[in-house]
This record gives sequence, C-alpha cells and structure tokens, in this order.
Amino acid sequence: MKAPFSAYLQKLAPTMKELIGILEKDCEYVSILSTDSVGFSASVSQTAKNISGTNRTTERGNVVRIRRHGQYSEFAFNDMEGKTAAQLAEEMLAIFDRQTAMLTALGVRTYETGILDDEPCTLFVEKETEILPEKADMDQIISMFEDLSKKGISLVEGAIDCQIGSSSTHISKMFLSKNRDLRQSYVYSEASAAVLAPNEAGEMKFFYEGVSGITGPEIFRGLYEKLEHAPKVMESLKKAGKIVPGEYTVITSPEVTGLIAHEAFGHGVEMDMFVKNRALGADYIDKRVGSDLVTMHEGARCADSVTAYAFDDEGTLAGDVIEIDHGILKTGICDALAAKRLGIAPTGNGKRENFAHKAYTRMTNTVFDSGDDTLEDMIASVDYGYLLEGMESGMEDPKHWGIQCIIGRGYEIKDGKLTGEVVAPVVMTGYVPDLLGNISMASRDREVFGNGACGKGHKEWVKVADGGPYLKTKARLG
Repeated sequence: MKAPFSAYLQKLAPTMKELIGILEKDCEYVSILSTDSVGFSASVSQTAKNISGTNRTTERGNVVRIRRHGQYSEFAFNDMEGKTAAQLAEEMLAIFDRQTAMLTALGVRTYETGILDDEPCTLFVEKETEILPEKADMDQIISMFEDLSKKGISLVEGAIDCQIGSSSTHISKMFLSKNRDLRQSYVYSEASAAVLAPNEAGEMKFFYEGVSGITGPEIFRGLYEKLEHAPKVMESLKKAGKIVPGEYTVITSPEVTGLIAHEAFGHGVEMDMFVKNRALGADYIDKRVGSDLVTMHEGARCADSVTAYAFDDEGTLAGDVIEIDHGILKTGICDALAAKRLGIAPTGNGKRENFAHKAYTRMTNTVFDSGDDTLEDMIASVDYGYLLEGMESGMEDPKHWGIQCIIGRGYEIKDGKLTGEVVAPVVMTGYVPDLLGNISMASRDREVFGNGACGKGHKEWVKVADGGPYLKTKARLG
C-alpha cells in the first residue's frame, strides 16, 4: 500500500500559499517547509519494556525562509494560534526588521548570498509500505521483541541480556514557494538487537546487529535472522586479545567500509565547510584522493535506504552525486545557500534535524562502488593482516583529513587464511588519501546500512546511511 500524504498538510497548503503570496510583495524570495511526521519507538530487554508515541523524527511544524534587502532569515512555528496569514506575515517582517537593525548596530557582517533558484516544479510522491507506524499493532510488536530477547539469551552461553530497540516513522513533508509545490510521504523503520555476556575475566562483551529500510515495522522480523550470527561473534569476542599497534594489510567488511565512507568523504566534502574554509577537500577537487578502484556515490537516490527521500528540506530534488570517480575527487555535496555562495548547483543535501532547526549540508547515502573481486580471493592475497568487522563509531578532521574508526573486532589472516585468532576492539586511524590510495581490491557485493544517525559537530542529528563492498587496503591499527 502507499503511505498516504498527511491530510493535515493538505488542509494547511492553501494558508501557506496565501502566506507566500503576502510575503513575496516585500521579499525577493519566500519558501515554506511544512512537516507532519508520526511514529513510535519501542524497546524490550530482560528488565524493562518501553513504548513511546514519538521518536527523533516525529514532528509537526513549519519553517518560513525569506530573503529581504539581500539578507536571509527563517521563522519556525507549529501553531498559528488563530492568526491569519496576513497577521503572521506582518509579525515575521517586523521581527526581520528588528534583527537587521540589531545586526547593523553591532557591526555584524553576513554572507552575501544571491536569490535562490525557484524553477517551476510540481511533485507528489507516496512511497510503498506494508504497515504504517500509526496503524501498527504495538502489542504484537512488543510480543515479538520479547520473543527475540529470549532467543538472544538462549543462543549465547552466559548471556545476561538481549536488548531490542526500534523506531518507525511515517514522514510527510511539503515544500512550497512561488513556483514549487513538492509533497512526499514515506515510511522508514529501523531496529537492533544487542546481546550482552561476560567473558571469563568478567569483562562485558556485546553482539550488535540491526535492520533498516524505507519500509514499515514489518522489517523488524529481520532481527530473527540477524540473531543467528550472535553465537559465533560472541564466541570470538570472549576469547579476543589485544592488537599489537602497527600498520597492517586489512580487509574491511561492508559495514566498516561504510564507516570509512561516512567519515572520510562525508563530512570532508560537505561544501558548507568549503564556504568557511574548514575542509581540506576544497583543495583536492579534480585531484587524486584514492586508487583507481575508488568510486564513491552520495545522494538520496543512490541507494534504497532510510534516507531515500524525493526532495530535501530546501526543496531541491534528490540526487546521486559521484563524489570520487576512479580515485579522482570530482565534487562535494551542498545545501542551497552554500551552493549559491559557491556559485554551484545544490545537490539535494540540505537537511534539518527538524522544522525548528537550520538546514545544513548533510549526508544521505554515502557508498563505495563494488569491484570485481571475491572475499575469498581477497583473504587469499593477504600475507599477514586482519579482516575487520563490526562498526562502533568514528570521527574525522575535515581540516586535516585525519580519520579514526572504532571497529568491533579483527580476525587474523596469515598466509592467505583466517587463523581463528581475534582481536577486539580495534582502532583504525590514518590520513584519508593514504587509506583510499592503498585500496587494491574490492568485492562484487555491496551492502548499505541505515541504523545510524549523524551529528554536525555535537548537535544537529539526522538520519544517514552508508556502505559498500569488502575493501582491501593498508591502515594503522591500535
């Protein structure tokens, strides 16, 4: 079935169009993003269960962006409080004038930004789903999670808990301007299972796997298959040793490959950082940053994942940007305002945490292209090194292109064979062009993972997805 577009937004549209008509008499540009997203979060463990009718992406509200006297300003609200469109417009213009006067008095300089493009476009998208979050049988979901938690406990010897977490959101967004009327409705869902068990020394180890997709809560059933991997992973973690720091030949699993993609060429080529001269990537356009095997895509259209939207929060249609083409950095990603300041076209990556937050350049799907190798051939080619699996977290330094990835475990490879020895956890560090420049093999398969979220600095959290194939490269591990 199709995820129906919000009846609330349909009813609101005429008023928002009226507001645009009034504001455009005094403004060079006006647009409105209206959102109405409903959903839930639910979790179960051996000691608790929780259900909430909200999660990080549930919201209802509007944000108006105007350009007046050459300056941009935004106004967010979620209730018109009985005001007419004319009254609301009057209040917004009065606030804008006060803010402008204050900034002028303080001597604050602002970016000179041209008028945003407003080419005519009409779009109405309702994506398919099996179950709507607002129609989901929560008793049935909790019952399934309780069963999953028991299954996780039974599969792993000595397990003390199996925690199941989830969220599902039905998102409706409407972008209106003088010439654009864009409306979309879709559902995305995610769930995870984490099994906790101590090793012989009493140190707590955990297994973590997730499912995600642009679909309804029906995807939660995939956790049963994911849990089948728990016994093997937990057995290896319980006997894992510490790695000897040094440079190694490594093979990264698709999940770890995705972490590299996100940290290396996610934040590093967000072009709002180019405007502020805070990213080294700006100096590498049309230069080599990886081996010929490295081609990387970014965009809401390049993978069918939790971030596969039809248009972004600034009314730019979703794209599929080839950031790296056979090792050459071709471009970055950009929101509309930063694109105008740089004199380029926006890429459909202007995203807000919610309607009351600023739009920044943000990642959607960030993925490496596949190659022609097999995992078996890749392992056989390694004299000594590690197969790295399990993504935990990562950090990057866009100014100097350093990267740090915390990885769940490393499986030792010696003379082209897995030895059975395991190290955990593993910290991988390096200079991005070196890490990508050393990629010598890439597998034919590719996976995309969407259980994560990403912050801009310490805040501004949005959904992201990343992935790719198995990659063979060299990296410093510790």
